[in-house]
Amino acid sequence: MIKAVALTKSYGRTRAVDDLSFEVHDGVVTGFLGPNGSGKSTTMRMILGLDRPQAGTVTLDDRTYHDLAWPLREVGAVLEAKAVHPGRSARNHLLGVAQSNAIPKGRVDEVLDLVGLAGVADRRVGKFSLGMGQRLGIATALLGDPGVLLFDEPINGLDPEGILWVRNLLKSLAAEGRTIFVSSHLMSEMALTATDLVVIGRGRLIADTTVREFISSNTEPTVLVRAPEDARLSDLLVSLGASVAPGGEGGLLVTRITPAQIGEAALGAGIALHELSPQLASLEEVFMDLTSDTVDYHGGGGTGAGP
Repeated sequence: MIKAVALTKSYGRTRAVDDLSFEVHDGVVTGFLGPNGSGKSTTMRMILGLDRPQAGTVTLDDRTYHDLAWPLREVGAVLEAKAVHPGRSARNHLLGVAQSNAIPKGRVDEVLDLVGLAGVADRRVGKFSLGMGQRLGIATALLGDPGVLLFDEPINGLDPEGILWVRNLLKSLAAEGRTIFVSSHLMSEMALTATDLVVIGRGRLIADTTVREFISSNTEPTVLVRAPEDARLSDLLVSLGASVAPGGEGGLLVTRITPAQIGEAALGAGIALHELSPQLASLEEVFMDLTSDTVDYHGGGGTGAGP
């Protein structure tokens, strides 16, 4: 488990992380979300002991990173996938990392095969594409078979097959009981991959919860209803205290009343229903709504060039 308590870090007059506390649990994929400049990278660097907090603590299974005798056997991370000497081969890079933490040489070939780089193991890393660099970074993180894994934007540069592979890999690692902490800007992918979420804005905690609870607690339950007599149905539902609005491509969007109540009311009035389906906001919609006040730079609506 990763446990952060009151983490605070400033660079000059800029407060990058501000009294931040959260927990990342074993056995699930936890997404780490926040706008650009929200403090995600700084937080990950403090977890790994690369930056020292001015206040607060962060531990990995009750120990700090600096307390780990063989850190790569306990914590793996991908913060900058291509932070590798471009003249080295993938195999030589991994061999050097393995030797630094007394990891058996045989593990190098295992992780190269696992990430799909066995066929290019002796190619210089400088010739790798961004996606291949991501795979090598993941191989490096997995080299010591650690129980805690941190990934910063692990699917950048990957094609759809590679994205699916990473998604399944993260889920399988979590199913083994490991602690998986993943930062990403791709909300649709986080919705498919993560079970838990830590959301921050301007260095402060916005949410530490599950994906399901994050969405449900920040949206009003809405039901899409389609019926041949939608005008009569609308009047009926309003009389029961519902709020009714036109739905996209026809139908009615109904709030303040449950699907069961809608169905029973329609049945009692002899109104046929062609559709009755609860509508959930997407993770992206809820995230954008909750973090809109913490974004430093907003794009304009126009497309023309300024003066």
